[in-house]
Amino acid sequence: MIIMKTDATKEQIEQVVKEIKRYGLRADVSRGAYKTVIGLIGDERKIPFDHFAVLPGVKEVMRIEIPYKLISREYGKFFEGVSEGMVIKVGNVRIGGDEPVFIAGPCAVESKEQLFKIAEGVKTAGAHILRGGIFKPRSSVHSFQGLGAGGWEAAEEALSWLSEAGKKFELPVITEVRGETQVDLVAEYVDILQIGARNMYDQDLLTRVSNKGKPILFKRHFGAGIEEFLSFAEYIAAEGNKNIILCERGIIPIGKGKSYTRYTLDLGAVPAIQKETYLPVMVDPSHGTGRRDLIFSMSCAAIAAGASGLMIEMHYNPAEALVDGPQAITPEELKEVISACQRIHQLVAPRRTEN
Repeated sequence: MIIMKTDATKEQIEQVVKEIKRYGLRADVSRGAYKTVIGLIGDERKIPFDHFAVLPGVKEVMRIEIPYKLISREYGKFFEGVSEGMVIKVGNVRIGGDEPVFIAGPCAVESKEQLFKIAEGVKTAGAHILRGGIFKPRSSVHSFQGLGAGGWEAAEEALSWLSEAGKKFELPVITEVRGETQVDLVAEYVDILQIGARNMYDQDLLTRVSNKGKPILFKRHFGAGIEEFLSFAEYIAAEGNKNIILCERGIIPIGKGKSYTRYTLDLGAVPAIQKETYLPVMVDPSHGTGRRDLIFSMSCAAIAAGASGLMIEMHYNPAEALVDGPQAITPEELKEVISACQRIHQLVAPRRTEN
């Protein structure tokens, strides 16, 4: 990390970037109100740090000994408004701000009528963002793959429903991008692009999605450690997009645990990740438990742990849902969850600020 002097000229900054490129690396240039910081991207073993320290306009050269330096707190502390935590704005919604944000909706969009009825319930319950899957990653090829499996025309029609529902009920919308070929189409219709757990390791997809310039909700793979999770989030940041919302959604259970919960919701990861990065961290208790009777408790626990918000699957009749009905809750239950979580946030937020 190269910290430029407050009076460094544009030409001096450009010269430093030119030198970085000369050694085969890329530069992440972040300009704050009072200083410019340049992060190096690539194999730094070939870099003579003493050489950069004496370049005109350079104040200091620092090593950051972690693989996710661009999203690290150590890097973010040099930027006003980021050191305490980044706030990602999506319309009128502030993710990572003073209040928890709630994303809700069906696991899969099944019809326009179903989506609009659920969207109305999402709005009435007090949630802030509408979710709905168009391209569904499934373990079995014989399972419902989402309306996107019906071809490009069907996918675009379903995406247009999602966009229309969001506008009607004044809710930003989010859906998962399952592959590189879907990125351009999906980005035309949604406000947030989601990378699902199964695609956490897909570097080419991360690069492609990052370049759309939209906020990205990035889910932790169910077998990934925290360092791995943050290291792959770094691939997004390295493309210049730091509007990343991290999402804990459960890891693989040990022993016979899967007979009780779908995954093990790692709520300890929330404060642990927050100590490492300035990015907001959300929690998905629906996938983390796989059981609607546990959503309320684990949602409350997630907010108490410091999560910036929740992503919850909701359906007006979970028994009718084509995908993940057992883990979906009703609009009335969602309203209860949101109300309880807001009260818990009011209790724990002041203490978290003091610490």
